[in-house]
Parts: sequence; structure tokens; C-alpha cells
Amino acid sequence: MLQAFVVVLREGFEAFLIVAIILAYFAKTGRTQLIPAVYWGIAGSVATSVLLAVAVMKTANEPLWEGVFGLITAFLVGGLVIQMWITAARLKQEMENRLTKKTTGKSDRVAFWSVFLFTTLMVSREGMEMALLLLQIQEPRIVTGIFLGIAAAVAMAILWGRFSYLVNLKLFFQVTSVFLLLLVVQILLYSFHEFTEAGLFPNSEVLHEATEAVSPNSTFGKVFSLLTVGGCGLWLVGAWAIERMRQGRGTVA
Repeated sequence: MLQAFVVVLREGFEAFLIVAIILAYFAKTGRTQLIPAVYWGIAGSVATSVLLAVAVMKTANEPLWEGVFGLITAFLVGGLVIQMWITAARLKQEMENRLTKKTTGKSDRVAFWSVFLFTTLMVSREGMEMALLLLQIQEPRIVTGIFLGIAAAVAMAILWGRFSYLVNLKLFFQVTSVFLLLLVVQILLYSFHEFTEAGLFPNSEVLHEATEAVSPNSTFGKVFSLLTVGGCGLWLVGAWAIERMRQGRGTVA
């Protein structure tokens, strides 16, 4: 439940920020007629993510395919996390530049479809990442974690919209990025375990038995999940509290 909660919170809030940047750009430039294209793009990204999840679920309980999708998930998520670290500081400016290029000097129809495709691509990336991660999480009450994550993402979006000074986005993405990278490590271990179950390596039976102790359903897997979520959660709350105390002292001084 806890891993699903953090995944949905992180990816859901990131998707919200992307949409917020796009909508704010069109409001600022006075091109509100293109806003419906953004909403259609969101709908398209949701459909794309659901179709991906359904396609992957059809391979459930097939060790070889579970291992393959685990590797795909690990490399996709790891790559996107690293990309976010590199581009986060200029993400808003880069998105606005791309939107300007795609819509300036274009007919209304071309601009509409350009915005639709751009929004679909940007939000689908977060949705597909979320879907792949959730399908790799082996824990009970995952549905509860998903709904709690959605509620928390909405609450954080509202908090950011009204009290942005209370939300340290750099710290939030820094901590959750570390969590995702730790989750990637667990997924890689799980993928290797599934490959041995599929008999892909020499002495696969021995390797499968040896890696059983580090599978997501093992004691190690459960403790690892708890420590990653708990450790990152304490880091986030502690860093936020320290920051608020420093700001309070600065105000008093």
C-alpha cells in the first residue's frame, strides 16, 4: 500500500504540474481557445495509460514477460528520474518554448492538434510510468494505496495552488526521486528472479531459489519497501520542518 501511495502521489502531482504549466501559458498569452485541446489531451493520455496497463496485465503470471516488463520499467523510470534532475530547473521555460513553436503562426486547427498531441505525450509519460510501476508492486491493499495517493496528489495540488510558499517542490522531487530509484533496484531484483523462474540462465533453479529471499513477497522485500517509504517520508518531513523553523527564525530576527 505504501509504495503504491508514494508512486501515485509523485506521478500524479508531476502530471498536475505539467498541465498547470500548459494552462498558465495559454492564460498568460491570451490563447484560451486552445485550452480545450489540453483537456482532450488529458483524456487521451488517460486512455493511453489504461490501454498500456491492460496490455501488460495480460502477461501476468508469465515469468519471462514479467521479467521483460520489469526491465523496461526500471530503465524507463530510471531514465526519466535522471532526466527530471537535469531539466527540472528549466522545465517550465522549455515547455513554453515548445508550445510557442508549435502554435505560433499556425492555423487554429493545426495549433489545436499540436497542443492535443503535446499534452497527450507529456501527461502520458507520467501515466505510463505510473502504470508500469504499479504493475511491478507486489503488496496487499494496493488499491487503497492508489486511492490515498490520488487524494494526496489532489490535496498537494490545491496546497501548491493556494499556498505555494509552503510546498518545496525541489525537496519533494528530490526525495521522491530517491524513492523511485530505490524502487528500481527492487524491480531489477524481481526481474532477475522472474528470469530464473523462466529458466533463462544456466542453473536457473539454483538461482531462483537463491533469489527467493529477496523477492517482493519475501520478508526482505517487505522490510525493504517499508524502509524506503519510511526513510524517504522521514527525510521529507524532517527537511520541511527544519526549513520552516529556519524561516521562522529569520522572520523573528
